[in-house]
Amino acid sequence: MTFSSLGLNTSLLQALHRLGWVTPTPIQLAAIAPALLGQDVLGCAHTGSGKTLAFALPLLQTLSPQASRQPQALVLLPTRELAAQVGDTLRDLAQQLPVPVKISVVFGGVSINPQMMALRGGTQVLVATPGRLLDLVAQHAVKLDQIKWLVLDEADRLLDLGFAQELNQILALLPQQRQSLFFSATFSPAVQTLAHSMLHEPVWVDVRPDAAPPVDITQRAIAVDASRRTQLLRHLITQHGWSRVLVFVATKFAAEIVADKLRKGGATAEPFHGELSQGKRTQVLADFKAERLSVVVATDVAARGLDIAQLPVVVNFDLPRSATDYTHRIGRTGRAGLPGLAVSFVSAEAQSHWRLISKRHHLKVPLESVVGFEAQDEAPAPSTDPNAAGNGGIKGKRLSKKDKLRAQAASEGIDERTRHGT
Repeated sequence: MTFSSLGLNTSLLQALHRLGWVTPTPIQLAAIAPALLGQDVLGCAHTGSGKTLAFALPLLQTLSPQASRQPQALVLLPTRELAAQVGDTLRDLAQQLPVPVKISVVFGGVSINPQMMALRGGTQVLVATPGRLLDLVAQHAVKLDQIKWLVLDEADRLLDLGFAQELNQILALLPQQRQSLFFSATFSPAVQTLAHSMLHEPVWVDVRPDAAPPVDITQRAIAVDASRRTQLLRHLITQHGWSRVLVFVATKFAAEIVADKLRKGGATAEPFHGELSQGKRTQVLADFKAERLSVVVATDVAARGLDIAQLPVVVNFDLPRSATDYTHRIGRTGRAGLPGLAVSFVSAEAQSHWRLISKRHHLKVPLESVVGFEAQDEAPAPSTDPNAAGNGGIKGKRLSKKDKLRAQAASEGIDERTRHGT
């Protein structure tokens, strides 16, 4: 099936052809037709599945050609990088259309003044992160009372990053009569609640075959001592001639340290995390995409939304805390039908966590060794404490600090009563 079968107009079909998009993905096939009919859509699809075109095409086709100083369409996203990428896709399409469509992109981490100045001339489509959007509303730089189309992309990630309160504030500013398109990679209870508040009799679209990673990604798991992971990474890069590698670590501190060690070893490497300035983050990504950098060492801020063409390798230097994030991380490679490689380093203390990730995703990836880097450390013995985290570190399963304090207080209370014979 082709895009021409989905009810798109000639201008958009020609734009797609010129940009090299020929065959729609499953989410595009399922979501575009009902969106063109004016229905609300609730779409569930993994990151990298083509959700941007699934909402961009019907949005651009149904926009009013009449000039308006206030936006008609609002696209909300969780991160600066994802907002910039969606804005680029919309602009690429809009530039091909006979009637101009102004696309504006706003996000935090940079000065608000240039964004306010840019909005003075009006816009039709506003792509935004929630916090910066509310700042602009507070500054009277933009109004949301003329919004006819609302798109929420990566909704689960928005909630993970704590945007629930901001989303409710934004929804309160929007007209009740609007079309809403809602996309999420997972459908947790929090996502369900948000969808219920946003959507009216939505068309349910779920193209997730299961939670497993795409089949065009080869996966490897290598047992290695934690202290030798950087050495192993350098060895693999040299041995296999990897031109570009996205390396995931657990913390911003680790990103800085690993990148520094790789540079000292002769690699062109840079860290990428949420505390870098927006200018620095933009420059790192631009250099990586242009192959001026061979390695980017990133925290999970890069696990979603980054679309890096022909990225051959992803390395989990640290395993992700959340089993779901494993899929999002390795989904940065193996995109657009191209093969990819995902390598996970598994230290002794992380073996139980790797087993749990494998179980959650039905993986059958053997734990291998690399000659010269064989693991020497032994896995820690299983804890006999019933309150200890035996889940390998999966987010949401460990006892919280408050729960541990409550348990301790309860235990001390029992001991006190026992001493007094009560």
